[in-house]
Amino acid sequence: MKDKLLTLGIGGSVVAALCCFTPLLPILLTSVGLTGLLSVFYNDAVLLPALAGFLLITGYALWRRKKQK
Repeated sequence: MKDKLLTLGIGGSVVAALCCFTPLLPILLTSVGLTGLLSVFYNDAVLLPALAGFLLITGYALWRRKKQK
């Protein structure tokens, strides 16, 4: 489970960071025809807490890995 948690944390952090700092999310939503959802998801009130949460998950997974060794 520790590797799954670390993978989830790192993967989520990368995706959230890409969506926060690059126009990746508008391009993806436009390509699948969900442009109407841009106003819901493409704001800092959603993306920055998601990024913080994934960074906390990554930190927790690394802490557990260090503690078990």
